[in-house]
Amino acid sequence: MEQTKKYKIFNRDMMKCLAIFIMFWGHLLGWVLMDRYDGDVSKYYELPLWELVLIYTSLFCPPVMFFFVADGYKYTHDRKKYAKRLFIFACIAQPFDWLCCHKAFGWWHTNVIFTLFFGLLAVMAWESRFRLWQRIGLVLLCIGATAAIQSDWFLFGILYILFLHCFREKPKARAIAFFGLSVVYFGANLFSLGTVPTVPLLVEIATMLLMFAAAYLCMTVFYNGRKGKHPTFAKWFFYIFYPLHYFIIWVVERIANR
Repeated sequence: MEQTKKYKIFNRDMMKCLAIFIMFWGHLLGWVLMDRYDGDVSKYYELPLWELVLIYTSLFCPPVMFFFVADGYKYTHDRKKYAKRLFIFACIAQPFDWLCCHKAFGWWHTNVIFTLFFGLLAVMAWESRFRLWQRIGLVLLCIGATAAIQSDWFLFGILYILFLHCFREKPKARAIAFFGLSVVYFGANLFSLGTVPTVPLLVEIATMLLMFAAAYLCMTVFYNGRKGKHPTFAKWFFYIFYPLHYFIIWVVERIANR
């Protein structure tokens, strides 16, 4: 037991800082290039492999977000207030998301905080006292809502959050569900074989899977479940930083691509 505990070196704020730091630099490179290529994602496959890898290291962040939403359901004092906060900041972040993402995904695309919001609602619905068919219906409604607004990770984001919550006390089942879902999601990129260069595509998929595996390892082995020293400051900083990082990237795009 003591042997296991000594590896738990990251508290909640340290994990979030690590995740958003990696996200920021991956997004910065990715979206500056995206603006240069006028939103054409296929141009990524023409990049040097090290740049492609650096861009997709940003995928360390989403599974950490999914973990904390599943964790938040269990530990937050007021789930309705938590859901309300997620929704408000999803709306605040949306104009900033459009600044960077509209060329690639269109104006109908919405940011990942909406997915986190509906993921929390899905967990709340699953844990409600409604009948099974009603709970399944509510979860499907949450999935449908994310698909309708085209939020990041929509269907899969909801499933990640649900699986992480439902299999919290079953580590083997949780790992199987997490990595099985990841293989399905990222493996679907193999359908692009023949239309894009093979080696960059395989490097992209491998990097995505590696970052999800690294995030899972950090959250299950190195995360100690404790708050940081300044939890109130940290909570609001992370909410503010998400839209702010898109604004910073937009400014850098304007300068770099003049």
